[in-house]
Amino acid sequence: MSNKSPFLIIMVLIFLGMIVGPVGAADPSGETTLAENPSAPLDFIWVLMCGFLVMFMQPGFAMLESGFTRAKNAANIMMKNLMDFSIGALSYWAIGFAIMYGTMEGLNWLMGWSGFFLMGDAYDVVTIQSWFFQMVFAATAATIVSGCVAERCKFSTYILISIVVTAFIYPLYGHWIWGGGWLSQMGALDFAGSGVVHALGGWIGLAGALVLGPRFGKYKKDGTPNAIPGHSITMATLGVFILWFGWFGFNCGSTLVGTDLRISVIAANTTLAAAAGLVVAMLITWKWHGKPDVGMAGNGAIAGLVGITAGCAWVTPLSSVIIGAVAGVLVVLGVWFLDWVLHIDDPVGAVSVHGICGAWGLLALGIFADGTYGGVSGLLYGDSGFFLVQALSVVVNFAWAFGLGVLVFWILRKTIGIRVSPEEELEGLDISEHGMSAYPNYVVTEPFVEVE
Repeated sequence: MSNKSPFLIIMVLIFLGMIVGPVGAADPSGETTLAENPSAPLDFIWVLMCGFLVMFMQPGFAMLESGFTRAKNAANIMMKNLMDFSIGALSYWAIGFAIMYGTMEGLNWLMGWSGFFLMGDAYDVVTIQSWFFQMVFAATAATIVSGCVAERCKFSTYILISIVVTAFIYPLYGHWIWGGGWLSQMGALDFAGSGVVHALGGWIGLAGALVLGPRFGKYKKDGTPNAIPGHSITMATLGVFILWFGWFGFNCGSTLVGTDLRISVIAANTTLAAAAGLVVAMLITWKWHGKPDVGMAGNGAIAGLVGITAGCAWVTPLSSVIIGAVAGVLVVLGVWFLDWVLHIDDPVGAVSVHGICGAWGLLALGIFADGTYGGVSGLLYGDSGFFLVQALSVVVNFAWAFGLGVLVFWILRKTIGIRVSPEEELEGLDISEHGMSAYPNYVVTEPFVEVE
C-alpha cells in the first residue's frame, strides 16, 4: 500500500457522504423536541459545551505526549494528535456512530447498523448533538494509542490504526456498554468511560507497543532499561493541567442533561480523585528515589482521573479519594512492571495510566457505588452481583481491545509495515516522516546508551 492510500480512503468516505447524506433525511428542525422537552435548549448547550471541553483535551494529550518524548519527534507527535481528532471525526461520522448507537433487528445486543454518515433518520438535531459528544470521546480513545507507539511508528500506518479504532474497535465495545448491548443488559455500567474510552485505548496501545518492540537504545544487553527523558517537563505539565480541566467536560457532561444536579458531585469527585492520585504517585517516587518526580506526579493525576471516570456519579467524595489514591499506586507500579519485568516500552506511561487504571475504575465502581445516586450499589454495600458484572466487563474489555489490537498491528506489520527504519528512528520522525524539525534553531543531540 502506498503512502497515498490513507488519503484516498478519506476522500472516498467524504465523497460517499456527499452523495448519500441528503437522501431520506428526517426533519432536522427540532420543533417536536422543544414541544416535548422545554429544557432541551439548556441540555443542548450543556452537552455541546462539555463536548468542546473534551475536544480541548486533544491539545492536552499533544502537550503531554510531546513533553514526555524527545525533541526530534515533537512535530510527529503533534501531527498524530491532529490526525487522531480529524480522522476520528470522519470515521466516527461515516461508520462508528452507526455501529455504536444504531439499531440492528435481532442483533442489537451485539451491534448497531443504522445511521451511517448521519443519514436518514439520524439527520436530526438530537442525534447530531449525540454524535458530536460521542465523537470527541472516540477521538480520545484513539489518541491514547499515540503515546504508546511514540517515536518509532510509521505515520501512514498510524492513520490506518486510528481509522480502525474509531470506526470499529471502539464503537463495538461502546455499543455493548452504552448502546444497549449485551453487557449493559447484564447490568454493567461505566458512567463516563473508564473502560469504554480509557482502558480500551490503553490496551490497544499495549498491543501496539508489544508488536512494535522497544525504541532503539531503550534496553541494555542485560535487559536493564535506559531512561530516555522527554524534552520538556514544562510542556508535559501544561498538558496535565489541560487534561484535568477538559475532564470536567468528560465526566460532568456525561449526565447528558443540564438539569441533573449530580453535576456538583461529579465535579467534586473528579477533582478529589485526581488530587489524590497525584499526591500518592509523588510520595511513592519521593520514597523510592529520594526526590519527588514531576512527570510521575502528573501521570498520577491523570491516573486518578481515569480511575474515577466510571463511577464519578455514583460514589461519595471519600470513595473518590480512595479510588484516586489506589490509581496513584497502580500507575507507579504499572510503569515499573512494564519497564523492568515485561520490557515493554511505553514512552509516556499510557498503558499504566489508561489501561490499568481504567480497569481499576470499572472495578472500583463495582466496589464503592453506595446507592445514593442512580440506585446502584457496589460490593461494600451488599451487591456482590454488580461487582461480578463489572469484573466481567474488565475481562471483556481487555480481551476485545488487546486481542483486536494485536491482530491489527500484526496484520499491518506483515503487509505494509508499522515501524520506521533504524536510521529514520535515530534521525527522528520529524525529519524522516515530515521533512521538518519542531525546533529548527536548536541542535538536538542524543545521550550515549548501551545497546545490543
